[in-house]
Amino acid sequence: MPDLLPQILCAFILGLLGGGHCLGMCGGLMGALTLAIPNEQRSRRFRLLLGYNLGRVFSYACAGLLIGLAGWAVANSPGAMMLRVVAAFLMIGMGLYLAGWWNGLTHIERPGRWLWRHLQPVASRLLPVSSVPRAMMLGGVWGWLPCGLVYSTLLWSANQGNALHSALLMMAFGIGTWPVLLATGLAAERVTAVLRQRRVRVAAGVLVMLFGLWTLPGPHQHWLMGH
Repeated sequence: MPDLLPQILCAFILGLLGGGHCLGMCGGLMGALTLAIPNEQRSRRFRLLLGYNLGRVFSYACAGLLIGLAGWAVANSPGAMMLRVVAAFLMIGMGLYLAGWWNGLTHIERPGRWLWRHLQPVASRLLPVSSVPRAMMLGGVWGWLPCGLVYSTLLWSANQGNALHSALLMMAFGIGTWPVLLATGLAAERVTAVLRQRRVRVAAGVLVMLFGLWTLPGPHQHWLMGH
């Protein structure tokens, strides 16, 4: 588990600093969840937002568990090294995306659009949200919305070769997205403004790219482990 902690932190950072992308994908839904609730009912609004985000993180963890099983299947095969290389380049790509230098990750959203065509009617039937369980169900469905950042993190988490570890990484990623989406739902503009500052995004992007370089197999691994 100690070896997993840096990766859990990295997954959390991916979610936290990828929040700008989340605003585009889920910000409208957060607004739909809160606009129908009067301002004087702030406690109820927060409960619904919390329920939605719990359901969404649960769906991320389930997806991580499923893809982690696939990663476990190839962990002891000749494809394990290739999976690690792919994961490293995905990390570098996510760093470039977070820094605002490259948006190629959005192209991998296409395969998920077929699944979302079948799930969207289910999500629509759950609106308007009138209870916390209903909000959790909606969040669970909405967690499968096509998202390049989520898909890239999923493929990276598959590199663990352990389904439980992959699920934990996806859970950390999902929790990382909470500050932005909760702040958006509660109209806390100051929080989102800080996270969208260019210097913050660039710093996070560089950190993730360095982690991607560390993930690449090579002699630098032994040097880093020795220090």
